[in-house]
Amino acid sequence: MHILHKSTGKVVAPIVWLLTVFLPALAVVLVGLVIFLENRNPEKTVAWLVVLAALPIVGFLIYLLLGRNARKRKLFHRKHAYSDRLLRIVAKQQRKLTEDEVLHRYGVDQKKRLVRLLLNNAAAPLRSNNRAKVLTNGEQKFASFFEAVEQAKHHIHLEYYIFKDDEIGGDTKRLLIRKVQEGVQVRLILDGLGSRAVPEAFWQELRDSGVEVVMFFPVRFPWISSRLNFRNHRKIVIVDGRVGFLGGMNIGDEYLSRNQKMGFWRDTHLRIEGESVHFLQATFLSDWMYLTNQMIDGVPYYPKFRELERHMTQIAASGPDSDWESIRQVFFTALATAERKIYIETPYFVPGEDLIMALKTAALSGVDVRLIVQGIPEYKLTYWASRSYYESLLKAGVKIYEYQKGILHAKVLMVDDVVGSVGSANMDIRSFELNFETSALLYDPEVVARLEQDFWQDVEDSRLVQEEAFAKRPLSERLKESGARLLSPLL
Repeated sequence: MHILHKSTGKVVAPIVWLLTVFLPALAVVLVGLVIFLENRNPEKTVAWLVVLAALPIVGFLIYLLLGRNARKRKLFHRKHAYSDRLLRIVAKQQRKLTEDEVLHRYGVDQKKRLVRLLLNNAAAPLRSNNRAKVLTNGEQKFASFFEAVEQAKHHIHLEYYIFKDDEIGGDTKRLLIRKVQEGVQVRLILDGLGSRAVPEAFWQELRDSGVEVVMFFPVRFPWISSRLNFRNHRKIVIVDGRVGFLGGMNIGDEYLSRNQKMGFWRDTHLRIEGESVHFLQATFLSDWMYLTNQMIDGVPYYPKFRELERHMTQIAASGPDSDWESIRQVFFTALATAERKIYIETPYFVPGEDLIMALKTAALSGVDVRLIVQGIPEYKLTYWASRSYYESLLKAGVKIYEYQKGILHAKVLMVDDVVGSVGSANMDIRSFELNFETSALLYDPEVVARLEQDFWQDVEDSRLVQEEAFAKRPLSERLKESGARLLSPLL
């Protein structure tokens, strides 16, 4: 049987009709039905349907790789979080912290909902015996990091999204090799996408020296699987179970502002000593067990501490293996319970309607809400998607600043002079739903004041977005914003 083409009048062979008309339409219908039955977020459903309608075959293949929720459950069903000893701490606090007077004794009764949320959705107990230090920019981070690694006696655990073969990467490699030669255990987890550009010889030199190197979901073209969409975005280091680091900085020269193309790099990291390091350790060892099937436990990894300072801290690990989108829920609760002020720094601001509503509601109720985002875009699509939210936020009274000194990469939240958050999670959908992230919640006015000091310096280095001027932006910018926002659930 042959088919007559309506516009040309020519006869079209059945196989051509099958490939060009029927199969693309069938792909859109079938995948659309699957997405519909998964009861996804409406924004994400619409985004996928637009991609499928515009590019049926390509969209179908992209969906198979990146879009299936069932694949997430299958991949991470055997991933576990903590050892038995830490789970007992969590269970004990879940019983104790139901009492308001206990939270009052801890000095966190102002933010008791936030404390209880993290305990229940991320198994993140509140620990009091900690000393936390804010590290502003790469110079402070790497100086403190190298100092801690130099003093390591038993083990060094590192987990990074990006580890580059450049000057600081080479310095780090040589230091790790020397520590192995001194008898220190060194384990390194790297994301297979973020660190894909590094030559294999670089990793082999580490392995040959005795450093244990593991890749998280390596990317090997053309053999691409649906694991591509799930990335390990954590940036954590644990030294002897006593000193921990987390925040926004990977291993690369750009974090020291040595990359001339990127220029000045503004970032924030955190050094923690004390009991909360155990939960940073547990996050690393859970990831290590998932990737290697090696169960590592014992007193050397969870040492006891002398009395330090009382920087109240919770370590929240979040990812596609979690039952809850714990960091997203933490951000929402922090915003929804704010009484005086909310200060946010994030390079990629694509938060979804729930957090946008929380920000607007806070501003309209009289809370001082200020947001610093990138003014010099690192990635154009996320930049335009971020700007699509400005108009409604400005109208509600949110003050928005675009950073002008260089690349802003800090991921910081401050609420009411009481709560500070530093970690790897951006305020975007990818960090909330697809990436493995780690954040520290700090309940200490001194630490929060230190974060605010950096915030106000960044305000000085930023441009305030004026509501009236922004409303007059050209149509071309509005079109870019709308297109990027439509696709933002897939970023």
